Amino acid sequence: MITFHIITIFPEMFDSYLNESILARAIKGKKIAVKIYNLRDFTVDKHKTVDDRPYGGGPGMVFKAEPLIKAITKISRGKKSVKVISFAPAGTLFSNTVAKKWADKEKDIILIAGRYEGIDARVRKIFKAQEVSIGPYVLTGGELPAMVVVDATARQVAGVLGKEESLEESRTAGTEIYTRPDVVTHAGKKYHVPKILLSGDHKKIEDWKVKKVKK
Repeated sequence: MITFHIITIFPEMFDSYLNESILARAIKGKKIAVKIYNLRDFTVDKHKTVDDRPYGGGPGMVFKAEPLIKAITKISRGKKSVKVISFAPAGTLFSNTVAKKWADKEKDIILIAGRYEGIDARVRKIFKAQEVSIGPYVLTGGELPAMVVVDATARQVAGVLGKEESLEESRTAGTEIYTRPDVVTHAGKKYHVPKILLSGDHKKIEDWKVKKVKK
């Protein structure tokens, strides 16, 4: 079973997403596990300070090294291998290929949901953390990227989706998908499901889907 360990200063942000639908069933069925850690629990001052100004100047604040080091050390204790991930727009682009690789190989993945200007670079050096990007844009924090990684990786774990055919990337879904009724009327115009999909000829239907994918 793969376990996702998420370090964040907003643990409540994950409650709704993880307690609903497929991920909730996967957790209940012990296909995956998700553990949330509040970074403030690893601070030592009375204000539970997790950030400070960057050396050399510049805007914003940076997550301090010490709380993150303590958190990652505690999570890693007793485990043979732990993959540590931090998020940055310039990091390795996350993809289904990466998700499948992690689902097959990793047992424990630590996701640092950073905030502000990022995390102290020494944390990445100490734990050989991999910088990952979920796209060419900047978000206000790492919570959404962490949820994206959990979702995309979890669905690659056998049994999470129930049927292997549910993996869209493993079948020909095409760019056009239709369902009942056969005809939809809007603004006086009728929109029909392509006749090939109603033909019952599975070979022709599959060929049609392949052509749509290639376009």
